[in-house]
Amino acid sequence: MASARSRRVNLPGAAELFRPTTSPAPQAPPPGPPPDEGPPTEPGPPQPRRGARKARTSGRQRHDEKITVYISAEELLDLEHTRLTLRGSYGIAVDRGRIVREAVAELLADFEASGESSLLIRRLREEQPATGASSESLF
Repeated sequence: MASARSRRVNLPGAAELFRPTTSPAPQAPPPGPPPDEGPPTEPGPPQPRRGARKARTSGRQRHDEKITVYISAEELLDLEHTRLTLRGSYGIAVDRGRIVREAVAELLADFEASGESSLLIRRLREEQPATGASSESLF
C-alpha cells in the first residue's frame, strides 16, 4: 500500500504574512513640565524658522507618506523633458518623483530663508486673480 502522505501544502500563517516589516515608531518623550510660554503676543506675519535648513530631500528611499498632485499636460511634458535632459546631458537617471521632491525641497528652503522675497511668495502673488478670490474656492 502506498504511504499515507498528506497532499496539503504547508503555507505560512496570517501572523507571518501580516507581520510588521518596519521598525516600531519612536516613543514619545516622557511627560515633563510644560515649557514656559511667556506672555501671549499678537499674531503677525510668520517669521522664518531659526536656522533655516538647507534644502534637503529624502533621496531614493521608500516613502510612507503620499500626496496626489494634478498637473496639466504641458507641465507633465516639461517634467518628462527635464528628466530626459538630466539623463541624456548630465548622466543623472532619476524618476519624476525625485525631481519633484528636489524642487519642493529647494522651494521650501528658499521660503524659509527669504520669507517675503522668496520665489514661492512672488509666484503665488502673480497667480492671484484681481478679484481677490482664493484658488481654494475653485475646488
